[in-house]
Amino acid sequence: MTGMTTATDYAWLEDGYELLMEAYCLTLVRGLTPAELLRELGAEGGQRITGVDALGEPSYEVHTPFQLFVGATAIRDWTLMVECNGYLGVTDEAMLPLSRGRRIVSHFLNVNAVDRFCWYEDGDLRLHFEPLFADTRYGSHPDELVAEMRESGFDLSERDEDDDNDYYASLTGASFALAHRLTGIRLTPELFAGAEFLCGVAPVPRG
Repeated sequence: MTGMTTATDYAWLEDGYELLMEAYCLTLVRGLTPAELLRELGAEGGQRITGVDALGEPSYEVHTPFQLFVGATAIRDWTLMVECNGYLGVTDEAMLPLSRGRRIVSHFLNVNAVDRFCWYEDGDLRLHFEPLFADTRYGSHPDELVAEMRESGFDLSERDEDDDNDYYASLTGASFALAHRLTGIRLTPELFAGAEFLCGVAPVPRG
């Protein structure tokens, strides 16, 4: 794990992407190109947009309970999918079948401070938890990443919801750091600013 990041390495998110950090879902999918990922999700469109900031306006324009705007960009043998105010990447009905034969790592936060981190692998939800309450974990392998979670910046002791605002502010960075440990993909300000995203409108699966 040499060279892996921690929560403090992502302080730039709050400075440069304050609106996104209020409500986002980031997903890393191994072994699919952006076009393949959008096709698997049933997304329609094909618009190309440069930079994460530019995803915000179309995301809010098309957002409904039945469809979400997604943008996907290739990073080595992974595809990063970004949703502004979305949640498709932590929707089990979409991600479990997509994860067959591959790894998917996603994390989510909405404006009501509901959050979720998910690790899907080969049709299995190996780990999911709420970052604010990382002491409670679910999935088929809930304790496999305990060391990595601590190193990323999560407090695994039992907590009260409002007992530490500074810790709460660091949770997004800890989620990015844990995703880095699971994928080897480090997300940077340069990537967020310059990546070209293939975009589409994807249906939300019904449970």
